[in-house]
This record gives sequence, C-alpha cells and structure tokens, in this order.
Amino acid sequence: MKGMSARQSGGERRKRRKYYGLYFLASVVALYLILFLLEPAKTQESLEASGGLAVKVAPVLLLILLLMGIMNYFVKPKTVSKYVGQGSGLKGWLFAMSAGILSHGPIYVWYPLLKELRTQGMRSGLVAVFLYNRAIKIPLLPLMIYYFGVPFVAVLLFYMVLASFVQGKIVEMTERRPRGAL
Repeated sequence: MKGMSARQSGGERRKRRKYYGLYFLASVVALYLILFLLEPAKTQESLEASGGLAVKVAPVLLLILLLMGIMNYFVKPKTVSKYVGQGSGLKGWLFAMSAGILSHGPIYVWYPLLKELRTQGMRSGLVAVFLYNRAIKIPLLPLMIYYFGVPFVAVLLFYMVLASFVQGKIVEMTERRPRGAL
C-alpha cells in the first residue's frame, strides 16, 4: 500500500512537471495582458522588441534543432561514450577542450546540444571543460596579443585551459558524492 502511494505521487509529479512550460506561458500571457491594460504603449514596444529578438534567434534555434536531429540519427550513445563518455580518459578531456576552443556563436545555442550529449552519456566534467574553454576565442587572439603581448596571452591561455580541467574534475567529484553530503 505504501509503495503504491509513492508511485502515484511520483506519477502526479511527472504529470505536473509536464505542464510547467504551459503554466509559464500562461503566466507570461496574463502578465502581458495586465501590463497592456496599464501601459499599452510600453507593452506594445516591449512586444515589438521581443518579436525582433525572436526573429533574430529563430534561425539559430532551427539550425540547432537540425544539428540535434542529425546527431540523433548518426551519433549513437556508443559513439558518444567512446569519445566523451565514462571510459574516454584523456582523449575525452582533450576532445572537450578542443571543441570548446573551436566552438563559435552564442553560448545558448550549445546548451540543447550539450544536454542531448549528456543524455547519451557525455560526462558532466567534460561539459564543464567545453563551456570553460569557450572563453578562448581564436579569432580574437591576435587582438589580445596586440594589446597584452605574447607572454601574457600564452600564460593566460595555459592557466585557462588548466583551470578548465580543474573545474571539470570538481564537477565530477561533486556528482560522485552521496546525496545530502557536503
């Protein structure tokens, strides 16, 4: 009896969680309606700005959806595990670092792709390494060297890469700890 009620509450929680997006959307629409009644001109200006942003972001999001679809079709969890999974070793760390340095574009574009890779077995520490190394921008290195000099940039890049590995290890260590332990 006790197990049955626990399963039902879990099912109810999943059902509620399923509708969080709709609750959020309804809240935003209601808020805009209230704001439109109070300040119609400012609300219209806000909606136009939001629409402009949506038009700019839509192509990027469509590209990411396309990449995720292609990745789901061609990249299998076994492949992900081989390169960035639990047994990937040094190869996985170097791959995550290189991919982070070579990646371009806005960071929010990479979040859905990284989430998909994590569901297929990518280690969380490697996600941290990837995200940390995104701060290194190859096209901007000549400008950075011009302003700060080669020795400064070389030392900074070395420590940024080193720090990314430390961050990745910290993320993995915190995930291994038992729940509730500090």
